[in-house]
Amino acid sequence: MRKLAVITLLHLFGSLSQAVESRPNLIFILVDDLGYGDLACQGATDMQTPHLDTFFQSGMTFENGYANCPVCSPTRASFLTGKYPDLAGVPGVIRTHPENSWGYLDPSAATLPQVLGEAGYDSACIGKWHLGLEAPSRPNDRGFDYFKGFLGDMMDDYYEHQRHGFDYMYENESRIDPEGHATDLFSDWASDYIRSRAGEQVPFFLYLAYNAPHTPIQPPEDWLEKVKARESGIEEGRAKLVALIEHMDAGIGRVMAALKESGQAEETLVVFTSDNGGQLNVAANNAPWNGGKQNMFEGGIRVATAAVWPGVVSSGSTSDSLAVTMDWFATFADAGGAQIPGGADGVSLLPVLNGSGVGPSRDRSLVWVRREGNAKYQGRAYYAIRKGDWKLLQNTPFEPMQLFNLKKDPGELSPVKNAPKKTGELWKELGLHLQRAGRVPWQK
Repeated sequence: MRKLAVITLLHLFGSLSQAVESRPNLIFILVDDLGYGDLACQGATDMQTPHLDTFFQSGMTFENGYANCPVCSPTRASFLTGKYPDLAGVPGVIRTHPENSWGYLDPSAATLPQVLGEAGYDSACIGKWHLGLEAPSRPNDRGFDYFKGFLGDMMDDYYEHQRHGFDYMYENESRIDPEGHATDLFSDWASDYIRSRAGEQVPFFLYLAYNAPHTPIQPPEDWLEKVKARESGIEEGRAKLVALIEHMDAGIGRVMAALKESGQAEETLVVFTSDNGGQLNVAANNAPWNGGKQNMFEGGIRVATAAVWPGVVSSGSTSDSLAVTMDWFATFADAGGAQIPGGADGVSLLPVLNGSGVGPSRDRSLVWVRREGNAKYQGRAYYAIRKGDWKLLQNTPFEPMQLFNLKKDPGELSPVKNAPKKTGELWKELGLHLQRAGRVPWQK
């Protein structure tokens, strides 16, 4: 009803096409566990990713792109609410078994599809959800007009689409049982949605979230054989990951082709990023950073990020602005002419994209949190905070914080000793964040 009211008001003040012509379609492509160095355009020498290479070359690369967390659910919550994960009620991974679930998406938080819906956008979520299995935490409950994808966390099999023996594939609120590799399904469903919007006067927002290249590392066999034949001497585990990423690259290529062939590419802002860094024990490459998924070193949270918007974002451009996942909430709302809700933690990157102004200050403070329940973490949270070139972090709740200067030591190899003033400054800011987060429940 609200969307209809917005459209009616737009008609009162002129044609709908005139009212929305300056507002782009919006596509956010979020991949799962992609290593920072696991694209050819990011330095991988054993991989061919022509479609993403072209994507990065066609727009703006964010050299300081960050995920909001070193694991899945919290980053997704930050994108959809514009808040830090613990301020959105999701400090850890939401799972299918309540006893091992460490978050609950805050029912009172305004979501991006709701905010854009108020401005007249149609919205779709295709792919992995990972923010709740029941009302009021499903995509359609949280503002999406259309959902087709996987409600759960990881798939136990890319072809069976199950988790713990249960099928979590849904179209809106109805369970479905499609055939095919999940990456192909998500690519095809996203392409279908894009084509369905051609000629529509109302702009669209598409959130396309792949499971790939998350475990299990299960590429189609023909893609694996192609990699083995091309890369002499490549180890089996690495070959599988390379093939899974190359297969995903081809799917993203089909999505971008659908956008172009439907005549909508010139009026669409597309952002690509990952929910966290690559998983080291499945041969991911996070070079040049230290660490990987699950830890607070740069390799766990620094992610390949680029934005394409023909005629607005300069091709082949780069930005050194600190761009974290929650900033894309504010950016999309800003680009779509929607009101950014009060209390949002993200900052709009639109001035960076269109060259109208400077981006967020390099001295801005950024906080990371992850809560986990296995024997290594015992249900407790651990943190990192960055301000300017300084970063204070821990990789489990039971180890001391370490201080690094990222300008002098980007690989985070040599903790700074005897810097109590800087450590105390960062501790104080982190403490204030923890007090804010303490007001938001993370269990239903």
